[in-house]
Amino acid sequence: PVSHIADRRILLKKMADLNVNSAPEYKKYQTYALNVDPEQDDKATEIKLCNFSRPHMRAFHCSWWSFFIAFFIWFAITPLLSEIKITLGLNKQQLWTSSITGVAGTIFMRFLLGPQCDKYGARVLFTVVLCVASIPTALTGLIESSAGLAILRLFIGIAGGSFVMCQYWSSRMFTKEVVGTANALVGGWGNLGGGVTQLVMGSLLFPLFKTGMSAEMAWRTVSIVPAIVAFTTGITVYFISDDSPKGNYSDLKKHGNMPEVSAAASFRSGAMNFNTWILFIQYACCFGVELTMNNAAALYFREEFNQSTESAAAIASIFGWMNLFARGLGGYASDKFNERMGMRGRLLIHTVCLAAEGALVLVFANTPNLAGSIVVLVFFSIFVQAAEGSTYGIVPYVNPPCTGSIAGIVGAGGNSGAVGFGLAFRQLARYKDAFIVMGCVILASAGLSAFIFIKGHASLLCGSDDPNIIGKGALSVPEPDAEEEEA
Repeated sequence: PVSHIADRRILLKKMADLNVNSAPEYKKYQTYALNVDPEQDDKATEIKLCNFSRPHMRAFHCSWWSFFIAFFIWFAITPLLSEIKITLGLNKQQLWTSSITGVAGTIFMRFLLGPQCDKYGARVLFTVVLCVASIPTALTGLIESSAGLAILRLFIGIAGGSFVMCQYWSSRMFTKEVVGTANALVGGWGNLGGGVTQLVMGSLLFPLFKTGMSAEMAWRTVSIVPAIVAFTTGITVYFISDDSPKGNYSDLKKHGNMPEVSAAASFRSGAMNFNTWILFIQYACCFGVELTMNNAAALYFREEFNQSTESAAAIASIFGWMNLFARGLGGYASDKFNERMGMRGRLLIHTVCLAAEGALVLVFANTPNLAGSIVVLVFFSIFVQAAEGSTYGIVPYVNPPCTGSIAGIVGAGGNSGAVGFGLAFRQLARYKDAFIVMGCVILASAGLSAFIFIKGHASLLCGSDDPNIIGKGALSVPEPDAEEEEA
């Protein structure tokens, strides 16, 4: 009976493949504003930042903007924590518990959303996540206890799962030659929301609201603004963009040009690849660090250097502002080193970024004055973002048909790292000790690059690229029930 079921699954898969291959090709757009590669599913071979045409650049801009707004609402509450602490009478441990739950919930969401991207595409999922996460954001003013704060931030953390769609969407639209730069730009500009929210919420909207009401009433009402923006963005993106160069997944399936994809099979294939988990750890040591700094920076500068809420928020925002160029720089460097050295070049620049990041964390921990800390913070942030960009210059190559699942797993690594580092900040008495732990872990993670071996590509220390492999695209549509066929 078991063999009969397996034979039936294989037969159904072959019939589905036959239907896809025999169906006339469907294209929503017959011409494109960008140069494309027909061998890579009409993906764009170039990036024109000032172009907003469909499908490629419209998806590019919708991707980073949606993630920017998601990041904004995810951390909109952090510059207000010092005020919430006073109102609710919270201690340091209770604040950090809320920060940990805010990133912990996103771990599950990233695991969940990765395979769903392979099945439904990024556009629909962006709409769902932004609209759902805007609801708890609007309810921020109702919290009355540390438990309520932790639960609220857990549900707001749903927004953090949108990173998976952000990276998947750009991988779906751009060829392997420029995918590192594309992924880094959309990810970096989206992460910029973490810096902008510090400035807008803590140094602009909060003082503005406070002019007409008490400080307590100001923090209780100000989060309604980003909630409305997030909900509106989610609805808008659904109607003005496309899932892929050739159209939306629902239309491609309707015309027989795309098979139904098994999200479970996609996830299994991605999770069974050893390289996925190395990148999971390394992303924990760059994006996890960024999330931790988003939670810690304003509190650190207020408590260690006696800054006001508004001043501490403005200084903390510097870390996020580096996303304007630093993550893109990491992806661009990854693409350029790939041109010269193949995958070994991508791994090399990735390792250098992680090592420099770890060293600068240790320097930051031992900088005793405000001016010096700000200077080190700038360079520390640059290498954090660059390491994130170089990570996702590698991700689309690990197992191309399962890129959505792998992007989700690796992205969850960032949140896992934030939980781990958050626990260090929560439990250790001094910020300096927590930063030293963080720096040492990052330096250790840099050495893991030597153990990344991607089929058909050179590793950091040995091997060579197979020209028959590297000529293929960085992302293709997953085959349905591939795991069952092998059985």
